[in-house]
Amino acid sequence: MSAPVFLITPPFTQLNTPYPATAYLKGFLNTRGIPSVQADLGIEATVALFSKSGLTSLFARIPAGAELSANAARIIALQDDYIHTIDDVVSFLQGHNPTLSHRICKRDFLPEASRFSQLEDLAWAFGSMGTQDKAKHFATMYLEDLSDLIQETVDEHFGFSRYAEKLGRSANSFDALYEALHQPFTYIDEILLQLLEERMKTIQPCMVAISVPFPGNLYASLRCGQYIKKHYPQVKIAMGGGFANTELRSVSDPRVFEFYDYILLDDGEAPIENLYRHINGELPESDLKRAFLLKNGKVEFINNASCKDYRQGQVGTPDYSDFHLDKYISAIEVVNPMHRMWSDGRWNKLTMAHGCYWGKCTFCDISLDYIRLYEPIAASLLADRMEEIIAQTGETGFHFVDEAAPPALMRSLALEIIKRKLTVSWWTNIRFEKSFTRDLCLLLKASGCIAVSGGLEVASDRLLELIQKGITVAQVAQVNRNFTEAGIMVHAYLMYGFPTQTAQETVDSLEMVRQMFKTGILQSAFWHLFTMTAHSPVGMAPEKYKVKRMTETVGAFANNDLEHIDDSGAEHEDFAFGLKKSLFNFMHGVCLDDPLQNWFEMKIPRTKIPPDYIEKALMEDALGARKPTAKVVWLGKKPQVQTLTKSKKGNTWEVTSLTFQTRKEPLSISVGKEEGIWLAGMLEKLSVQQSPLTLKDVEDHYTAAGLEDFELFWDNKPVNTLYKAGLLQL
Repeated sequence: MSAPVFLITPPFTQLNTPYPATAYLKGFLNTRGIPSVQADLGIEATVALFSKSGLTSLFARIPAGAELSANAARIIALQDDYIHTIDDVVSFLQGHNPTLSHRICKRDFLPEASRFSQLEDLAWAFGSMGTQDKAKHFATMYLEDLSDLIQETVDEHFGFSRYAEKLGRSANSFDALYEALHQPFTYIDEILLQLLEERMKTIQPCMVAISVPFPGNLYASLRCGQYIKKHYPQVKIAMGGGFANTELRSVSDPRVFEFYDYILLDDGEAPIENLYRHINGELPESDLKRAFLLKNGKVEFINNASCKDYRQGQVGTPDYSDFHLDKYISAIEVVNPMHRMWSDGRWNKLTMAHGCYWGKCTFCDISLDYIRLYEPIAASLLADRMEEIIAQTGETGFHFVDEAAPPALMRSLALEIIKRKLTVSWWTNIRFEKSFTRDLCLLLKASGCIAVSGGLEVASDRLLELIQKGITVAQVAQVNRNFTEAGIMVHAYLMYGFPTQTAQETVDSLEMVRQMFKTGILQSAFWHLFTMTAHSPVGMAPEKYKVKRMTETVGAFANNDLEHIDDSGAEHEDFAFGLKKSLFNFMHGVCLDDPLQNWFEMKIPRTKIPPDYIEKALMEDALGARKPTAKVVWLGKKPQVQTLTKSKKGNTWEVTSLTFQTRKEPLSISVGKEEGIWLAGMLEKLSVQQSPLTLKDVEDHYTAAGLEDFELFWDNKPVNTLYKAGLLQL
């Protein structure tokens, strides 16, 4: 067998679950008969660092007599307590010894430094947290205290998921990174490179493919490349991933290629296959796909246009083998329900569709292939992949990492999950569009959907139109109500500082958000400051949005985030603290009736939004008109059917009583005798296991049975309540 490809995720991404890029590539390489091994060096370095031996070495590295903050001095004074407890704490966060939670919650087991000072502010939030969650939060702060010590004493760039992020973020010039890479190894570098050396010896790859999804992975990826170049010069190094796809599309600094041999852009399947075959002498260099390389001292880009990308049905099932799945750490950093899902628990990552089915938002990189090229995956194939991954990992939680999951595909996948009787929990990103009806949300919940996140962005109809979001605030409110009433948590991405946004619009957006929390239709949210990017409509045509780019020059290294001047907008940064502070309180049901001015030190305009705006939006008809083409599905159990005789004022008549056993309680309805017998038989035909019928098909069956006035029967209260037992129109 030929030498394998070594797929690396460098430190640091997430601690609770593998970043999926290499799993996707390994799954694809399996289909092409190309051997590969993958490693998440982030979790491996974390576990090595936060161990008894790792901390012993760490404390030994701190120079005696060094000038330290009071916080660092306290941690060093308590070093024996940290060394003695670290293995137990990490094991607890890995889910291996849950009973330790009781000792952690007593607050006399873990040493505590400055991160614990915020507990006074958060004490009220712990009322709703169980012992396990509370202990996870304390244990997380304990690790964050150690992280602060590491930053202060041995590695200023350290961060759990953002290692040396400042060096990588918007690095138009390679100078700062290049200088850092020629400094002596930090303690974290040493741990990383020792792990890398062990793997290189064992695997003996012909090429190493390093995935760099974020700026926080860049420095570590370069250190890996530097080490391999020095000690394994015959091994070729390719770098790709989200950072390259957005930031390195115009890289021209030849120094970058002292660390990598190739930088590959966009979907990695065809580029990595062609590169592997080129390295093994099967393809000429001219057949490389979307590859930067250095030739004669200059950076060149080779793209064999005749080589087509693989379709989503051809790329195989992501392969999570090789990962140390039992070592991942579930942390609770902040008491934000959606952010908690990012850092707590093991999630298998999958994608429902390549790209974005909407692809119009003006702040988004819609010109790039990962957004622009939309291709959904068949629901049956998705369910097949889910079953394969469950069998491989033993985990039934899925995070669909789509830009925006398509509602029609979500419906098809939900039906497929229910049909196969899969027990899964899943969540994803969506657009808050009107397709998410009450009944669709109920179907998604029944299939295991537990949460959705979507972009409300600037909660202002004028700006939503400028963004080309294709939604209104009232529509978002109605959709959020549908998800919330179905029992699915809703998280909203919020944006401030979009071009031409005024102070009035910022305050009005905050008022919209306040009302959504007040009415209970939003459970989680986060404010982001608008960033202009080079590949978005705003970045490519700023004058259209009445802003100016600060610079027109293209850097020799990374190019994505653009500084801009917005003469017609507000001083956006002035709102940052007040927006985030108010949101933190709203998420926990606190201060929902306080005046908005209370959140800001500067004077702000009064909101122009009526105090009952969201309430009135929610009073609008939630269901809309009946669609004959709607699919009708029955998810419930077979009803108990009885014929009863009723009498009133001397008149008697027969009715059919149908009793449905739901998981919570029984539900009974009574209808005319013939209609009831017909309905009981019809529900069997509407089972998810049967071929789907439309509402028009159901009406035709009703008429064929000799019954009259389908609309009166179907829209009447008894049948209308059956959505609670599983009768859905989709």
